[in-house]
Amino acid sequence: MQLIGNNAPTALRSWLSPPVVFSAFFVLLGAPGTLLLRLYFVHGGRRLWLSTLIQVSGWPLLLPPLCVSLLLRRGRAAAGDHLLPHRITAAIAALGGAFVVACFAYSLGSQAVPLSTSSLLQTIQLTSTAFSAFLFAGLRFTPFSVNAIVLLTVGSAVLGVGPSSEKTAGEGSTAYWTGFFECMASAALLGFVLPLVEVAMSKYGRRTAREAPPSYATVMQIQVVMGVTGTAVCLVGMAVTEDFQAMPREAAMFGLGESSYYLVLIFGAVSFQLFNLGTMGLIICSSSLLAGIMVALVLPLSEVLAVIFLREKFDGVKGIALVLSLWGFVCYLYGEREHKKVAEGNADMKSITWPLIATC
Repeated sequence: MQLIGNNAPTALRSWLSPPVVFSAFFVLLGAPGTLLLRLYFVHGGRRLWLSTLIQVSGWPLLLPPLCVSLLLRRGRAAAGDHLLPHRITAAIAALGGAFVVACFAYSLGSQAVPLSTSSLLQTIQLTSTAFSAFLFAGLRFTPFSVNAIVLLTVGSAVLGVGPSSEKTAGEGSTAYWTGFFECMASAALLGFVLPLVEVAMSKYGRRTAREAPPSYATVMQIQVVMGVTGTAVCLVGMAVTEDFQAMPREAAMFGLGESSYYLVLIFGAVSFQLFNLGTMGLIICSSSLLAGIMVALVLPLSEVLAVIFLREKFDGVKGIALVLSLWGFVCYLYGEREHKKVAEGNADMKSITWPLIATC
């Protein structure tokens, strides 16, 4: 895909800069989060708002490095220069509310849909990100990106129309289909949120007239704002549904033991925080589309983890869906590589012709 207009600074579009590599590494480290969430449901967990809280409540881990970073920068400029403006903070908080809704929908789907299936359904997120970025962030479709979107969408559709060992008759089949569409809705909403974060940050970059990409302290601040918003919503939901009173009973009946119950919650929150921080770093330091691609790249790892640790079946339908999804991912990367070559060639031609025009 190609940027049009001036919604994002060109300095943010480096694929191999240290912040981008750093963020991609965080995304990979956070991959076990979905496994731990599914583990919670498989062994007796039933609290939806608690499972949503796992996905958004790891932000306190960012406070120590964020405070250190801000203190080190305080001597070079006023402290307010390194804090998010009020308008961008309000926008990110609103997007944090939408993000927690997506997380809640994913928790609903994860109750009934195996991890290997829900992971494949998350490829819809890339399709949603592409269309949202086209509408809001000024991205232009290319033949390669369209082909990738079609393949990823077909890969998810194959899971729905093909026979699967997880779909049983009667009530079980109803629960499966409900979870199936809830996972799809979660992926679509997440794909809607990511480009809007990019749009908000591009406006912030133009307003401060900075040529360099934002620091990672900015990434952490944005993640903290989204995390605080999501945590507040989850705590209200837990209070209404009496999750706090139910947690001790649920821990006592957990299939892996009471101590394992709390370890699953803690390490799940840490994993999701790494994943969310990496995703946000890719959006701010590069683009929402690259963030969507990295989320899709984690898909094969989630498949392997589900088969190894949860003993989920990997049938032919899932194999076909996985191949189509990976094919779409590789197709997109190839298209971006070719587009970059063309863009660099055009830039070289301009650098040659402009001096000739200037001397005429």
